Amino acid sequence: MKVGIVGASGYSGEVLVKLLLNHPRVTLAAVTSRSQAGKRLSAVIPAVRGADHGLTFVDSDPAALAASDIDLFFLALPHGAAATYARALVAGGKRVIDLSADFRIADIATYRKYYGEHHAPELLASARFVLPELTAPSWKTEVKLVAAPGCYPTSILVPLVPLLKAGVITREHIVVNSYSGVSGAGKKAEEMYLFVERAESIKAYGLVKHRHLAEVEEQLALHTGAKTILQFNPHLAPMRRGIATTITVPAAPGATIESLYAAWNATYANRPFVQVLTSGETPDTAHVVGTNRVDMSAVHDPRTGNFVITAAEDNLVKGASGQAVQIMNLWCGFEETAGLV
Repeated sequence: MKVGIVGASGYSGEVLVKLLLNHPRVTLAAVTSRSQAGKRLSAVIPAVRGADHGLTFVDSDPAALAASDIDLFFLALPHGAAATYARALVAGGKRVIDLSADFRIADIATYRKYYGEHHAPELLASARFVLPELTAPSWKTEVKLVAAPGCYPTSILVPLVPLLKAGVITREHIVVNSYSGVSGAGKKAEEMYLFVERAESIKAYGLVKHRHLAEVEEQLALHTGAKTILQFNPHLAPMRRGIATTITVPAAPGATIESLYAAWNATYANRPFVQVLTSGETPDTAHVVGTNRVDMSAVHDPRTGNFVITAAEDNLVKGASGQAVQIMNLWCGFEETAGLV
């Protein structure tokens, strides 16, 4: 099957290139970038020298891509830009997996509140947010446009959804502290992301109204049947890749650490990319970078009555490109783990 990447020169695009060039079931047939058009793929991404099949970056022309013989496109673009390409590609009969935020939020008013004007609102009703471990499999035959979850939301939704559905935790007083590698900000030539500014430094940002908060709370409501409000505190950490998330949430009356783990195991027992660690063994970003895994564990604090949940993932793999490939695998009937570790 032929696949293409629109916006292949960013961090998520680079990871997609590497994953798809090594995928056993697809051929990477097009890589686009307006800034890199005309350059050989290996000249822009030297890590794929000798394995780029002679690919050259082409200009990102939506109409030309829609008329091509490529079956499926990944959109590794900023929000706003992705919607324009999705409109043309879906109209051209292509399958589309969008890594931006343009189709993650179903409610247009919420999208506008966090992101501004939407450039293809007519597609929202037919798009589907897919977190493979949690979304009902009927999506595979119902849609042409899939929104891949964000990096922070994946590290929050995977631990919380089964626990809220099982009634193991309360919906009130959920506090989430997340720490992301600098690559989560994308390739930006801004002072804040210079090495000297970020090395030996960690800081909170986007407090109270981080954009991913809208996605998390909408998905918690859709999956668990009730509105859930949480306190989300994102931080920029002095590392290139990885997300570490710590969630503090009151235990429901009568809930134990055993009932928490029972809810997780019932949901994720046969899911290859969620690793449930034993209580007290906290996940480490160093152990998940380069993989499509979420590692997570929990402890109970009898002094406060809280569960303290920790999760770790690679923001560029399970938090972006790897998850998009996992979605493609399921959508196209391939092995879920094809091309992924």
